[in-house]
Amino acid sequence: MPLTRLFHPTGYNRVYHYDLLQNEMNRLFDSFFGSQTPARRAGFPALNVSQDNDNLYVNAELPGIDVKDIEINVDSDSLHIKGERKIAEADKNVRYHRQERGSGQFSRTIHLPFPVNTEKVGAEIKSGVLTITLPKADEAKPQKINIKTV
Repeated sequence: MPLTRLFHPTGYNRVYHYDLLQNEMNRLFDSFFGSQTPARRAGFPALNVSQDNDNLYVNAELPGIDVKDIEINVDSDSLHIKGERKIAEADKNVRYHRQERGSGQFSRTIHLPFPVNTEKVGAEIKSGVLTITLPKADEAKPQKINIKTV
């Protein structure tokens, strides 16, 4: 079907209204059965975890969250990120057409694949992305073994 047939000449867009209906049905089923989408199952904040030879890197998307509202803890085998997203309350006369930004407390725990040197863990935030650098402990780094000739 040609794309031009989807739109009514008066500007009425049927696809837009189907999308609205689909979104409302998804919200209805999610409220009864819980969300089944991977993005929602993963939690907040969204994380990327990577490593190189010396460090493990955790990048967390935390837009609009004040640094004072974030807490990071590291123990022997896990990293804990806790915080709170605060959104200013709107006037009582304001009616939302769409409200997708959530507020409240959040918590994520990542089980570390190897021991880290907790004394040298670093964290910085830039453009709403928190980067945590977790240096590998000496016992977790590969050791080169010299071979003796006899």
